[in-house]
Amino acid sequence: MSLLSDQFLASYALKSPPWGFNGMGEIVYLRTYSRPKGDGTIETWPETIRRVIEGAAEIGVPYTQKQAEALFDHMFNLRCSFSGRALWQLGTPLVKAFNAASLNNCYFVNIEKIEDFEFLFDHLMLGGGVGFSVERAKIHELPKVKAGVSISHERSNDADVIVPDSRQGWSRLVHSVLKSYFYTGKSFSYSTVLIREYGAPLKTFGGTASGPGALIDGIADICKVMDARVGKKLRSVDVLDICNIIGRIVVSGSSRRSAQIAIGDPDDVLFLRAKNWSTGSVPAWRANSNNSIYADSWDEIVPEVWKGYDGSGEPYGFVNRKLARQYGRLGHKKPDPSIEGYNPCAEIALGDGESCNLSTVFLPNVESLAQFREISELLYMCQKQITRLDYPYEKTTKIVSKNARLGQSVTGILQCSETQLSWLDPVYEYLEGLDEKYSAEHGFPRSVRLTTVQPSGTLALLPGVTPGVHPAYARYYVRRVRFGSSDPLVDACRRRGYPVKWDVGIDGREDHTRYVVEFPCESPEGSVLAADMTAVEQLEWVKRMQTEWADNAVSVTVYYRIEELASIKEWMAENYTNGLKSVSFLLHSDHNFPLPPYEECSQDEYEKMLAKIDFSVPLVQSSFIDDVVMDDCATGACPIK
Repeated sequence: MSLLSDQFLASYALKSPPWGFNGMGEIVYLRTYSRPKGDGTIETWPETIRRVIEGAAEIGVPYTQKQAEALFDHMFNLRCSFSGRALWQLGTPLVKAFNAASLNNCYFVNIEKIEDFEFLFDHLMLGGGVGFSVERAKIHELPKVKAGVSISHERSNDADVIVPDSRQGWSRLVHSVLKSYFYTGKSFSYSTVLIREYGAPLKTFGGTASGPGALIDGIADICKVMDARVGKKLRSVDVLDICNIIGRIVVSGSSRRSAQIAIGDPDDVLFLRAKNWSTGSVPAWRANSNNSIYADSWDEIVPEVWKGYDGSGEPYGFVNRKLARQYGRLGHKKPDPSIEGYNPCAEIALGDGESCNLSTVFLPNVESLAQFREISELLYMCQKQITRLDYPYEKTTKIVSKNARLGQSVTGILQCSETQLSWLDPVYEYLEGLDEKYSAEHGFPRSVRLTTVQPSGTLALLPGVTPGVHPAYARYYVRRVRFGSSDPLVDACRRRGYPVKWDVGIDGREDHTRYVVEFPCESPEGSVLAADMTAVEQLEWVKRMQTEWADNAVSVTVYYRIEELASIKEWMAENYTNGLKSVSFLLHSDHNFPLPPYEECSQDEYEKMLAKIDFSVPLVQSSFIDDVVMDDCATGACPIK
């Protein structure tokens, strides 16, 4: 029996969801979450919600009919959501094929052996984001590079290795290349005759194939990195380059994204200079990761870290692993020695091989404390059940099953009233009590962590709320959203009157694999604006959310101006050791990113753009929905960047 009857759904047929940002919320929904149906039509928002709720029941979530109907109403009215990944996958055969890997997006892995590079490649190919460590203590385990290795490509059927047309085939090729350089010293040839050409559809996670060229170029560049270290061990920047090249292989020529965070030692000068774009000698693939340093105290942060903060390079973020291991919410000891690193947006501290398990509450749309509690419980039930599923890698299944780590996030924080914010602490206490009771009743382990503040790059666009703990970018601004070059939604947006242009890479070249569509946006009345906040005020909000809600971490990209650096350092010196688990920074302007996701405009410019939009032009479903799994970590950094 269906949890949600046709009669119940009919009561929503004439209702309109409160889509945000002048229709952009609906377009993003169609691009990322609406699936095609058997009759050739596409899902409506009520049909998507029905699929995911009944899909949750299929994996064992014990919703009653009353709970299912309550959750439906909350999701329809954009008060909450499962993770973006779960919105796309729940209720589909892919859940049976990939288990929890179909529902979780991001992972962390220590790079200590060949298999860890393979883990990174495999999960990026699945449309996930991966954090990885380039600490000296971790990469030191990698062997010296052997001399005399030659890896050659052939378009033939008699090469030493015929690469299968699968993600496992690609990742195993990288494994074979590294094995030759690290262990056997043997040369070999490989052939890509089985790999689909550029533009062929990908049936599993959506999108199109990148063709063999991306793999061929990537293997050649990995070999160059290895050849330069013959007789020596790899340095942090070498491991960084290999991982970033893998990321480039995944995204090149395709609609897929590749979100990565590389975390290194605080005094590793080579690593700290890896993204100094002003030198003109930094390979473009290094744009594929957001880089941060492990620093457990303010004293570990060396002056070299700050050299990228003048706009000449990309500012490095900071992660405090010691604080993350010792505390949940600030002031509340909650030891978790399994923590090794972070996911790409750094809202979840993870163990080696562990994954994120997220959901989102759109707090500005929540109407009461009782409603917040109900939403929190309903999301929790699904997240908890996901921790009981298996993963492709045994170490992931083992640590997820043991830790049962959850990340229930709130977003739109700086749009909320103080009354709404006052609900955070009591709902957290309620959730902690629920976890104790629910886990005991079902024989599950208690969750080591429960809550977070994620950046919500895509999901926040649906209701039109500010992302995570970030302020609204400006009163009026242009929001840029990226689409695959063959996406039919691009033409629909163009016909509606939205500006459309080619994407531009960090090297200034046009990227003809992706379009950028520009949407005029107006921040809701009363929103806190970035221009009205100092960097220190933003940091105080991070500390507050880390105290009142997030027992994982708070993902944030703090906007700053050059003249604020002194006050930032002063605040960090006083608060870093006991007040921050993770933080990254970005110049409010002059940050050198071409076509940034956000760009301020005047009210007049906004109104002129809005006047050109014809909302009567019908929309179509996207064919590149796998962007959903990447957009909350867009381009490898937090989506605010």
